[in-house]
Amino acid sequence: MIQKERPVEILLIEDNSGDVLLTKEAFEEIDFRDNINVARDGEEALDYLFKRGIYQNAVRPDLIMLDLNLPRKDGREVLEVVKNDPQLKTIPVIVLTTSKSDRDIRISYENYANCYIVKPVKFEEFLEIIKFVVDFWINLVKLPGLK
Repeated sequence: MIQKERPVEILLIEDNSGDVLLTKEAFEEIDFRDNINVARDGEEALDYLFKRGIYQNAVRPDLIMLDLNLPRKDGREVLEVVKNDPQLKTIPVIVLTTSKSDRDIRISYENYANCYIVKPVKFEEFLEIIKFVVDFWINLVKLPGLK
């Protein structure tokens, strides 16, 4: 893993506690030692991103992993808000969802998602996706604010 001046901050926006656990386990499995913060619904995600309420001291994420099917505020709406905000639109958003819908894929890219990944069922396949995310988005790509 490439040395960074500070920890990488990932915001995982996911309402399914099993998927949150699976994602954290996959990151641990590949020895990812940076920070993964979790928002469990769309409203909480926006509170985190806009530093409202209990999230006044939240750290700006370097990367967002977003599920589409969220309670309170849908992931599609969260994506639209993030990519239309001048301060947030530069944060890469990876849509990581179970939806294979052409409509969801199209809407996600129309709202400037940086990539769209369908969650696999098997842990081994999911682990490969997490490895790819870290290899590409953390180790290869230059993200704003990280050297």
